[in-house]
Amino acid sequence: MKLARAIHFDESDRNVFHSPARTGEWAISGGFEFSNWGEADLTGKARQAFSNGWLGIETFGRVTFVAVTQIEPSELAALEHGLARHFVDFYGAPNEDAALSVARDEIAHMIELCEDHAPNTLLTVSRELTDAGVREQFRLIRAEDAGLEQFAIHGDLPN
Repeated sequence: MKLARAIHFDESDRNVFHSPARTGEWAISGGFEFSNWGEADLTGKARQAFSNGWLGIETFGRVTFVAVTQIEPSELAALEHGLARHFVDFYGAPNEDAALSVARDEIAHMIELCEDHAPNTLLTVSRELTDAGVREQFRLIRAEDAGLEQFAIHGDLPN
């Protein structure tokens, strides 16, 4: 099973998002955050988060790029429960049990998005407001198409 992790190539996310995601944390689209937004909400750093920010589901910060990687089934339950708690704490869900199915659906959508891509494939998201709501589009950059400076490196470097 595959999911995506936040990746940074430089410090720009620290400057463009109110709260940047931590490098390496699991991420989903997070478009639900913008479901009640209108044009008046799209200013400054909030506009940047709306336009192209993935949601880290550990810090709930935003990131521009994510990299596809394997996730262990044992990690999945903790992410689902953490996202359900976030729905309770920030979006007014009545309790974690009530929010759990929505959290699972959000993560399942990201798993589906990642499943057919090779590890280290980079993904970007772009959003726009339409009459029907928020429209998301996803773009991928295959590892073999990226320059060496764009590879996601997982693990520790020797000293």
